[in-house]
Amino acid sequence: MKKMFIAFSDWLLAVRSRFLVLGSRVFFGSLLLILSSCYSFTGSSLSLETETIQIKEFINTSAFVNPSLAQQFNIDIQNRFLQRTTLKGTTENPDILIEGEITDYRIMPVTISSGANNGAAQASQNKLVMSVKVHYENNVKGEEYKSFDKTYTDEAVFGSNLDINSIEASQIKVVNERIINKIFNDIVANW
Repeated sequence: MKKMFIAFSDWLLAVRSRFLVLGSRVFFGSLLLILSSCYSFTGSSLSLETETIQIKEFINTSAFVNPSLAQQFNIDIQNRFLQRTTLKGTTENPDILIEGEITDYRIMPVTISSGANNGAAQASQNKLVMSVKVHYENNVKGEEYKSFDKTYTDEAVFGSNLDINSIEASQIKVVNERIINKIFNDIVANW
């Protein structure tokens, strides 16, 4: 009789633990379903009605002109939006319009130190600074309030012992990426 009671209690514990495991799976599965219906795991705040985008050419109006700067920025920003969203590029009646200009581009000394030989002051670090003025228009009905005009600025610091001609392209790429990330997050992720 005692063996039968032990076997029954073991069976009861096994059934109870299976129900707990099944119950927790159902609970967490339901919770995941509820949360996924409230939030996009891509982080996008674009509505389902937003289907098309037009990115007009950004021109370089800064005093210091780098011939490839505007071209590289235009390629990078178009690639970001067309590759990381489901938006389709268009030239007529876009749901989203992005346009602007590169308003500042300069390389300047940031850290000054005395020279090793004659004690004269010289730059030990340089800074590449870039500013981009962006006009964003959301033409989806009911979402016009999301439109904005904003200037984005970023910089990259590098040693003055490096040749500017050889380092400039890589520094432009770094600054471009940071500015485009900010623009993308403000428009798509709405952070």
